[in-house]
Parts: sequence; structure tokens; C-alpha cells
Amino acid sequence: MANSSLTNSRSLGSKQQKSKPWFENQNIQALILFLLLLSGILIIWELGVQYQIFSPVMPPASRTISDFLGWISDPFYDNGPNDKGIGTHLFASLQRVLLGFLLGSAIAIPLGILIGLSDVASKAVDPFIQLLRPVSPLAWLPLGLGILKSSEGTALFVIAISSIWATLINTKFGVSNVSTDYLNVARTLGASRWRTICKVILPAAAPSIVSGLRISIGISWLVIVAAEMIVGGTGLGSFVWAEWNNLNVTSIITAIVVIGLAGVCLDRLLGLLHNWVSFGQRTQ
Repeated sequence: MANSSLTNSRSLGSKQQKSKPWFENQNIQALILFLLLLSGILIIWELGVQYQIFSPVMPPASRTISDFLGWISDPFYDNGPNDKGIGTHLFASLQRVLLGFLLGSAIAIPLGILIGLSDVASKAVDPFIQLLRPVSPLAWLPLGLGILKSSEGTALFVIAISSIWATLINTKFGVSNVSTDYLNVARTLGASRWRTICKVILPAAAPSIVSGLRISIGISWLVIVAAEMIVGGTGLGSFVWAEWNNLNVTSIITAIVVIGLAGVCLDRLLGLLHNWVSFGQRTQ
């Protein structure tokens, strides 16, 4: 009898939890707050332009939204080298970022594994990391142009060298902090050094490595826009610079929104990979 009453009380409690009003859902509350904040920003923006609080160059929010919809309605048009759709510029930038990011990762991950496994190698390489890591990505542009004599190659060079450090440091941290229990079990089972690295160390360090990759892809996406403003060619950075020269601020704002959305997508993709290698651990 007591068990049945306990079961009934639990089922009643679960029904009460399930019947919570929709407006108490935190996701819905967050969405409503987001829409209110966005509406407030757009209203202040529109009024600021109408009452000449902002610079005359600043377009009203209504015209910016209209132009944004126009850009995304036909993103891949091509009317010549100086008149391409925003989608064409986006894919050109994404291609450069992914190539440079893969080059940087191909250097950072093996080197991070090496210095994570060897204290001597770590101490030898650390001064180079501490010296080069704080250097601004744009400081590498003149050197890249001087060495490669190619704007396209320079953009890849800058992305690669800027994306190395976060992945390198996180890989080294993940490898060097693998639990000794895992290593002792592998040693007890007679696993070779190479097999221990492949089957024990890398899977255990994978969440840390992917965290570094996630940071690096964000840095790469930041760098490419600035690099394209200088080296030119097709890409979002070149698009922003060209539209500024033409004082098309609505197009610049469109590019900013597209850059932000693409950055969110790249981060989410690496976040999904992080979830996959984290053995069920929750990732934000």
C-alpha cells in the first residue's frame, strides 16, 4: 500500500513537471529576450539615423535589412571580377581558411604529441612557442609576401601560422596529462610504444586536441578577413574593403553578419566533433 502511494505521488509529481507553462521554458525565455534586445537595437539604430545622432554615412536599419535580403536572395551572381555575390566571396574565404587551418593542424598536432611525450623536447621548443605565439597575425603578412611572392600563398601562410599555437599547446597539454593508470595498463599488457600512442594516448588526449582545433578555427576565421583586406582578391575581407571605398555601409554590415554566421557554424561543427571524442562529456 505504501509502495503504491509512493508510486502515485511520483507519477503526480512527474505530471506536474511535464505540465509546466510554455513561458517558463528557459529556451523560450531566452528567445523572447533575444528578440526584444534585437528589436531595441534596431529601433535605436533607426531613430539615431533619422534624428542625425549618427554619422551621415550610417544607413537606417530598414534600408540595411532590405539590402541584406537583396544580397542573400542572389548570393552567387557573377558580373565580372569586381562584381560578385556575397556567397562567392564567402566560399573563397572558407576555402582559404580550411586550407590554411589544415596546414597549421598538420604541423601542430604531430609537434604537440612529440613535446607532450618528451620533457626535453618540450623545454627545447617552449621558447619558440613563447616568442612567436604573441605575434600579431598581420605582422606575418610582409614576410609571407616577401618569401612566397603570392597573395594567395601569403593568405594561407598567415592562416597556418596563426592557427598553430592553440592546437599545439592543447595537444601538448592533453598528451602530457594522460592518466598514468592508462599507461600502466598498456605497459602491463605489453603494448608497444607506437600502439600505446595510437590506442591509449591519442584517444585520451582527443578532447583537448579538438578544443585546440576549435580555438584555432576561430582564430583562422578572424585572420582571413584582415588578410584579404590587404592581399586583395575574392573574399569577404576584400569585399568589405571594396564596399568601404564605395561607401556602401549596408553591404559592409551584410558582410559582418555573414562573417559572424559563418564563424558560428564553424565553431558548432568543431563543437560536435568535440562532443563525439569526449566520451559523452557535455560540451557548451
